Amino acid sequence: MNRPRHEKDHMTIHPMKFFLTLIVLLLAPLDELHAADRPNVLFIAVDDLNHWVGHLGRNRQTKTPNIDRLAAMGVTFANAQCAAPVCNPSRAALLSGKRPGTTGIYDNGIPFENFLKPEESLVMRFKDAGYDTLGTGKLWHGGLGWKEQWKTTRKEHHEKGEIVDRSIGGIAFGTIVTGGDEAVSDTGIADYGISELGKTRDKPFFLTLGFHKPHMPWNVPQKYYDMHPLAGIQLPPTKKDDLSDVPPAGIKMAKPDGDHAAVLASGRWKEAVQAYLASISYLDGQIGRVLDAYDKSPHKDNTIIVFWGDHGWHLGEKEHWRKFALWEEATRAPFIWVVPGVTKPGGVCKSPVDFMSVYPTLCDLAKLPKPAWLEGDNIQPLLADPAAAWSGVGVTTFGQNNHAVRTDRWRYIRYADGGEELYDHHDDEYEWTNLASKPEHAELKAELAKRLPKINLAEAGGRGRGKKGKNTQ
Repeated sequence: MNRPRHEKDHMTIHPMKFFLTLIVLLLAPLDELHAADRPNVLFIAVDDLNHWVGHLGRNRQTKTPNIDRLAAMGVTFANAQCAAPVCNPSRAALLSGKRPGTTGIYDNGIPFENFLKPEESLVMRFKDAGYDTLGTGKLWHGGLGWKEQWKTTRKEHHEKGEIVDRSIGGIAFGTIVTGGDEAVSDTGIADYGISELGKTRDKPFFLTLGFHKPHMPWNVPQKYYDMHPLAGIQLPPTKKDDLSDVPPAGIKMAKPDGDHAAVLASGRWKEAVQAYLASISYLDGQIGRVLDAYDKSPHKDNTIIVFWGDHGWHLGEKEHWRKFALWEEATRAPFIWVVPGVTKPGGVCKSPVDFMSVYPTLCDLAKLPKPAWLEGDNIQPLLADPAAAWSGVGVTTFGQNNHAVRTDRWRYIRYADGGEELYDHHDDEYEWTNLASKPEHAELKAELAKRLPKINLAEAGGRGRGKKGKNTQ
């Protein structure tokens, strides 16, 4: 029996329509065709946040319920090390997949754009794969980097506020007395993230929120200072004459006659600690607002969260302030992953990793081809099982041929002039006793030295630090 005429027409594909459809499929990039099946990425960067977050337990005074909430959602890495304890080289390494010794980008005064290419960027890798790349705040040193990485960006803004300056020399902080949270640019960064997470989309997104706090100046509203009353502030654990067993290169990095001497002379060390804690609490509030939006987002079930800090920060430990050193306080930072279908809530990984792992791991999770130049480990096995066997280490570089290797137990530092430090974290979590001169550790040092970077180029462009190259922030 013949079909009715209308049914026959419905079943027939017009030759021209079929031909045009085939042409579209053949011309469309393969990545574009599969992009809809790939996970979204919420990429959260924070600046100068050390391991003073609640769930890591390093400082019991800190109040970070929202960062701790994020950690409880997935896997937190309790021994995560930066590639460099300086903003520019740390971010350049993480975002390019190339270590500082490979690029020669060692300090803040070297324009990363002169020695890396846009196509090497992690963000560009996702854009080329068909992702909408969206960003605001600080990702690369100085901002978002190359314009061609992004589909959409938002310029930072904040309301004008009145600030009462309470700085101690170069340790800059104060209270915002008018303007409230809106007087801090990170509030607007969170606003952007909240808006973007709520939108419906037909393409996957890579959404970057580059928060500035707790980078100096620690200027936040008084209410965050009130969360940490000065009378109850405790100073970080220190040891008298802690630098007595540190080689000259380490003392040069510490600069004990600089910030630390000024803070001691002021008698206001506790005020500086309070200000740092207040800035962290402000940041935590903004993270909480973003997480609330994530929970309500239509994309929640298919969105990876990566939360990372560019390096740590000293507040008087080893007579040192700021980053710019190879000890635990300067190199360790929060590192949290939430990966739907891979991570389980409440995971804690104690194995040593470093932030060079971000690029290769995200590529694998999104099923993107990994470029051949990547120098980091894929930590996907640890995301699935935080207790999985692991042979990796964390490696940090500060200047040519100055490196630290961190294992689950040891920190080994070797400077360009041959000076060494060795700390046993089983018995010495604050790195007070340098064991490098002990003969019984010669074999251990030799094994750890095998993990030092093999490529140690001269500083990019052959430049000294000069006027623009001073590491002051």
